[in-house]
Amino acid sequence: MPQRARELSQVGGVILAAGASSRMGRPKGALPLNPQGETVIQRVVRVMFEAGVPRVVVVVGAHPGVADSVDLADRRVRIVPHPGWAEGQLSSLQCGLRALRQDGAVEGAMVTLVDVPLVRPETVVQLLEAWQRTGAPIIRPMRGGSHGHPVLFDAAVLPALLAADPQYGAKPVLRAHEPQIVNVLVEDAGAFFDLDTPDDYARALRMGAPDLA
Repeated sequence: MPQRARELSQVGGVILAAGASSRMGRPKGALPLNPQGETVIQRVVRVMFEAGVPRVVVVVGAHPGVADSVDLADRRVRIVPHPGWAEGQLSSLQCGLRALRQDGAVEGAMVTLVDVPLVRPETVVQLLEAWQRTGAPIIRPMRGGSHGHPVLFDAAVLPALLAADPQYGAKPVLRAHEPQIVNVLVEDAGAFFDLDTPDDYARALRMGAPDLA
C-alpha cells in the first residue's frame, strides 16, 4: 500500500502552557526572554510559525494571563482554556488535540512545552522533514541519550493519546510505539533545556537566549 502524502498544511502545533509554574514562582510563559521584551510564550509561538507549522493551539490553565502577549489578531493561533489542567500534562495535551481537530483535518501534531522555549526553528524543520520522509508515528529530537521537545505525533497515534488515562501520562503510548519512533539527532541545546526555576531563567538570560550554547 503506498504511503499517504503528508502535507504540512495539515500539521498543527500544540503548546502546553497550563501548569502552575510553582517552581518558578511566577508564570513562566509571561517572562521576557530578550531586551526587546519577547516573552517565553511569544517565542515558542514564533518558532512554530518560522518553522512552517501553519496553525497553533496554546493550552492555558492555572495562569490564563500567560497568553496575554500573544497576538490574538493572528488567526493562525488560538488560545484554549483548560479548566482541568491540574489533572496533569496529558490532560492538557488532550485538550489541545481536541481543539486542533475542531479546527480542521490533522495529519500530525507538533507538541511542545512552554518549559522549552529555546528550541530553534531549524530543529522543528528537521522533525517535520523526518515525518514527511519516514511516516513514523512519533518523531522526537535526540542528543546523546536524551530526548527533547518538540515531539511530532502522526495522526495514527492521536486516537491512542486521546484515549489514554491522564493519571499515567503519555508514556504508555510512547512505549507501545517504541520500535517505530524516529529519533532525530540535533545539535540544538535549546531542545533539551527546561525552564523550571529562577536559576534556569537567569541562565537562559545570561547565555543570550535564544542562542543557548
